[in-house]
Amino acid sequence: MIPPKRIGILTSGGDCPGLNAVIRAVVKCATRKGWEVYGIPYGTRGFINLEQGNYRSEDLQLREHGCDIPGLLQGLDILQFLSGSILGALNKGDPSDPAIAHEILQGYRFLGLDALIAVGGDGSLDIIYDLAQQGQWNWIAIPKTIDNDVPFTERSLGFDTAVDTVTKAIYDLTFTAASHERVIVVQVMGRDAGHLALHAGIAGGADVILIPELTPVLNDRVINNICWRIAQLRGEGRQFALVVLAEGVKNLEGQKEKYIGDYLAQQIQTHCQQLRQTGKPEFANLNDVNTRATTLGHIQRSGMPSSFDRILAASFGKKAVDLIAAEHYQQMVVWRNGEVHNKPLEEVVPHLKQCHQQKRCPDPVNPEGLMVQTARDLGIYIGDPLIN
Repeated sequence: MIPPKRIGILTSGGDCPGLNAVIRAVVKCATRKGWEVYGIPYGTRGFINLEQGNYRSEDLQLREHGCDIPGLLQGLDILQFLSGSILGALNKGDPSDPAIAHEILQGYRFLGLDALIAVGGDGSLDIIYDLAQQGQWNWIAIPKTIDNDVPFTERSLGFDTAVDTVTKAIYDLTFTAASHERVIVVQVMGRDAGHLALHAGIAGGADVILIPELTPVLNDRVINNICWRIAQLRGEGRQFALVVLAEGVKNLEGQKEKYIGDYLAQQIQTHCQQLRQTGKPEFANLNDVNTRATTLGHIQRSGMPSSFDRILAASFGKKAVDLIAAEHYQQMVVWRNGEVHNKPLEEVVPHLKQCHQQKRCPDPVNPEGLMVQTARDLGIYIGDPLIN
């Protein structure tokens, strides 16, 4: 007989679809065991507010959603369909500041938890790992990020929905591009990793996909090759094109641009005009190349979670509760080969820390991987040499 446990759950870092679904899964699985579950508002900042007396512990207890809805809607359970996080998803606790770390640790002790489930990306898990070591916490990590760049897991919560969101945007933009014979550049999230741009670009039928792993800088050759691709499409009778660009790609000077999509759109239009002026027959159709840029922004973090993200949330939540029941702590729940497994955080976090120190992505797109090869074979220009 497993004695009842008192566990906490928090969502840290940026929000993404599926956070509420994983909260729901943890609460359902834990309460069926007779455990108490406490939701920590706004990540580790919630512990600071507990220590300062801004919350009462009883106010934070989570119960199965839907049972307390009045009237004819009683029993309606919609939590797994909602985006964002009912707990908030800020991250304000830096253990490198002893004063902040002390308040967080005191708040954790005040709540009297047996274990904590932390849902976060690579930066959040790095920070919480240090706090957990200081406070000797029992904890389980659940990876979430639309960038899908947490190592040792094939999928992170929120990625699948974000791919769907970007794919739909590319689909919608295709028709306005075709109607006005435009080249539309779609800027998507991905400061260090191009998983989102690559997957959505393939699914959305993009003609060009540029990601940091293959095109860290928009050099003259890349711009020239994009214009060559546009000329090829026009030679085939198609007057429009879609370019998907990850925000982490840098400008011609190797600097980051907040609106790199607008920058690239202008470069394409200018260079097409220059090629047209050479008088070469292969560039004769580059007259009146009209470009536009669309930055999708935080809409990529929104939307109803996809069915796969809801399944992933349910599986991750159940696995986290099972690990706590077995008192198998300091683990990260991971998805591999269609199944849920766990990976010791003592193997995960040192890798994260080293990558952060070296300012490189913890889990970048594999330049020789299946998705890159698929894009190449479909005729998508992805930054490698298109012409001799």
